[in-house]
Amino acid sequence: MIHYTLACDKGHDFEGWFSSSDDFDRQVAARLVTCPSCGSLSVNKQLMAPAVSTARKKEARRALVTDQAQKETIARLKELVKSIRENAEDVGERFPDEARKIHYGEADQRGLIGKATAEEAIALIEEGIEIAPLPVLPDDAN
Repeated sequence: MIHYTLACDKGHDFEGWFSSSDDFDRQVAARLVTCPSCGSLSVNKQLMAPAVSTARKKEARRALVTDQAQKETIARLKELVKSIRENAEDVGERFPDEARKIHYGEADQRGLIGKATAEEAIALIEEGIEIAPLPVLPDDAN
């Protein structure tokens, strides 16, 4: 990963991480790099002092980037799960029966959440009923 100090045409400084110099150039050309302060698409690299990299520094940076990416992914998953829970009916243990009723037209179409054993989930899938488990997130155990 390459760390760049960037600036927009309005004078806002910010940082960005890219897999390579070419990756930065491609993203700028595709208008994917924007100033987080004003949204400007006119972004340039700034002069930077070269960093001497050691194996220890590389490992620390890799852990930092991985940790940040993991935190962002978990935050997105939390929002997704929250949205699903807010927009679905929790039918608990009745989930397999309610999912079948909807699938076979015996009940109105609606979002459901609930519980099913592994065997019940497999049977639903084999019947062509689309289901997916909600992820268990790190904070869910607390």
